[in-house]
Amino acid sequence: MLAFNHEVAQHLCEIAKLLELQHANPFRSRAYYSAAKTLDQLKTDVKSIVQHSGFNGLMDLPTIGKGIAQSIYEYVATGRMTRLEKLKGSSDPVRLFQSIPTIGHALAKRIHNTLRVDSLEALQYAAHKDQLGKVKGLGFKRKEAIESWLATHLGEQNRPARGSQFLTEPQVNTLLEVDNEYRSKAKAGKLPLITPKRFNPDNKAWLPILHITHNQWHFTALYSNTERAHKLDRVYDWVVIYFYNDHHEESQHTIVTETHGALTGKRVVRGREAECIDFYEQQISH
Repeated sequence: MLAFNHEVAQHLCEIAKLLELQHANPFRSRAYYSAAKTLDQLKTDVKSIVQHSGFNGLMDLPTIGKGIAQSIYEYVATGRMTRLEKLKGSSDPVRLFQSIPTIGHALAKRIHNTLRVDSLEALQYAAHKDQLGKVKGLGFKRKEAIESWLATHLGEQNRPARGSQFLTEPQVNTLLEVDNEYRSKAKAGKLPLITPKRFNPDNKAWLPILHITHNQWHFTALYSNTERAHKLDRVYDWVVIYFYNDHHEESQHTIVTETHGALTGKRVVRGREAECIDFYEQQISH
C-alpha cells in the first residue's frame, strides 16, 4: 500500500462515511468506498499517474468515475478535497480561491460574493459561462490566467467549448422543490445537523443538511454559512444546492427569496431568474 494513495483513499472513505451518516443515497457512499479500495490496491503512485497521464489516467482506473476523479485530481494539485470540506462544514471558498496564483484575499472574496460559487469546479463552470467578467477588478490578463490555471489543475477535458453546457442542469422546478423540502424539514428538525468550522464560535451542530435523489440527480442542500450571508442576516434564507449526476460530477445553485422586481417575495434560483419568471407565470395560468 503506497502512503499517498492511502492518504487519498482515507479522504474518500471519510466522504463515504459522512454520506452514510447524513442519510445520502447508498449508491454515492458505495462509489467512494470502491474508489478508495482501488487506490489502496494500486501499485503506482497516484501523483505519478496525474503527472504522466493527467486526468484521463485517473479515469482509466477501475471504479473511478469523472466526479471522483476530479476530487482526487484536486487533492493532488492543491492538497484539498472540497467535496469533503463541504460535508464536514469546513469549506472556505475564499481561502480556496486564494490557492490560485494572482488571486489575493480581496479578489477571492469578490469572486465568491459575485458568482456565488464555492468550489474550483463551480468556478470553472462560471468561467466557461463567461461570468468572470462580472467580477469587479478582474482584468483580461488575470481572467485568462485563472482560466488557464483551472484548465491545468482540473484537466483540459473539463473545459467545454465556449457557450456549451459544462454539466446538464436540473430544471428550475426541481431545484425549487428541493429547496422547499430542505427548508420544511430543517424547520421541523427532521434533518441531520453538522458542525460548521466557520462562523461557529460555540462549535455547535446547528447546520441542517439534506441529501435527496430525484430521477438521475443527487442533491445536497444546506443553508449558506458564508460571511456575506451572516452580514446580511440571510443565513436562514439563502439555500445552497449542490447537484450531482451518476458520474459524481458536481455543480451548484443558490436559492433566495427575491427582494425586488417582478419576483419579489418568490424563491428564485440565482442565475436562472428568467426561467423562474416562466415557472411562476405557468403556475398562475394553471
